[in-house]
Amino acid sequence: MSISPPVTELIERLYREDSRRVLATLIRLLGDFDLAEEALHEAFRSAVEQWPQGGVPDNPRAWLVSAGRFRAIDNLRRQRRFQPLDEQVEWPDEGGVEEGELLEDDRLRLIFTCCHPALASDAQVALTLREVCDLTTEEIARAFLSSPSTLAQRIVRAKAKIRDARIPYEVPGRSELPERLDAVLRVVYLVFNEGYFASSGDSLTRSQLSDEAIRLGRLLLELLPEPEVQGLLALMLLHESRRAARSGVDGEVILLEAQDRSRWNRELISEGEALVLQALHSRRFGPYSLQAAIAAVHAEAVSLDETDWVQIVGLYDELLRLNPSPVIELNRAVALAMRDGEQPGLEEIDRLLATGELDGYHLAHAARADLLRRLGRREQAIDAYRQALALAQQGPDRQFLQKRLEELGDP
Repeated sequence: MSISPPVTELIERLYREDSRRVLATLIRLLGDFDLAEEALHEAFRSAVEQWPQGGVPDNPRAWLVSAGRFRAIDNLRRQRRFQPLDEQVEWPDEGGVEEGELLEDDRLRLIFTCCHPALASDAQVALTLREVCDLTTEEIARAFLSSPSTLAQRIVRAKAKIRDARIPYEVPGRSELPERLDAVLRVVYLVFNEGYFASSGDSLTRSQLSDEAIRLGRLLLELLPEPEVQGLLALMLLHESRRAARSGVDGEVILLEAQDRSRWNRELISEGEALVLQALHSRRFGPYSLQAAIAAVHAEAVSLDETDWVQIVGLYDELLRLNPSPVIELNRAVALAMRDGEQPGLEEIDRLLATGELDGYHLAHAARADLLRRLGRREQAIDAYRQALALAQQGPDRQFLQKRLEELGDP
């Protein structure tokens, strides 16, 4: 049987754009990830078989949900493994479906389920990328430099945990939302960071992951327009705006001070700045919004020297009040060195390293080495760069640190 090109193209487009929406609703109706995924593919197979003769239904997404659900029930009955589904949940007939709000609510439920705090952090990330973003197990494994079998086991365990622990497939109530939303935002930002600041390997970035994180951020903002969702999306957009200027033709690292700012994406900067302002004006902002505000100050500056370091240090002070962290203290120390000079910044970094919390963090030693270099303390700078190099796992970072050592005449 041949299928007319328009119908083929429509089904392909529906799969690209709406399969995750359909899957989210099937998970709610069937109560099982694997069963819902099988039902999704059965539904699209039915569409390929039926739509060319019977015509495209008025509500294709609702049709796909109904077809998938009933195919799943039939299959379970045939295999004598059928367990009664929740008879209170019914999908309306095709003609009377008001699908938009229900399907979108189901997507939000799916995100919160994948990021449930009962799941391990790595499982949350893997499950979100697989079920919400539709990345294959191989794609996720490649991005995180893991084996497909390891990733597959992680996803299987996460689904089993959801099933066995009876984790509810729902958006948390208002009293639970702040805590649960934090987990969702953390997962999205973890995905973005691994794409924008690859933790290891030969590439500085993994654009597929940062692109997926931004797509998740946009979806989350559409479904749940909270200030911190705005702040996180703004932060990702503002960082992403600098991607093209962050590395050279051979993949080498280019620091902020040496970046060609004409290569920054002004469209992403404008969008990010608008979101920052909305979040800050709400007066319900949090750490992501403050980090986005810092990124926006950098984006507004025409050069490193003309950056408003007074404002950046002040924003870091507020960020530390909300979210104390040694890494944030390190970033503040670097900004302090730009505001007050290298020596005050160096003293602050030395104080942080003395606590031991950042001893294994190569960027802390690299920041210290840079300030020592700028102060003309060559031997100490060499020692600090060597410490950073010994800890760095990422190829371009190691190349950059080695180059700095060579510039200082280290053999």
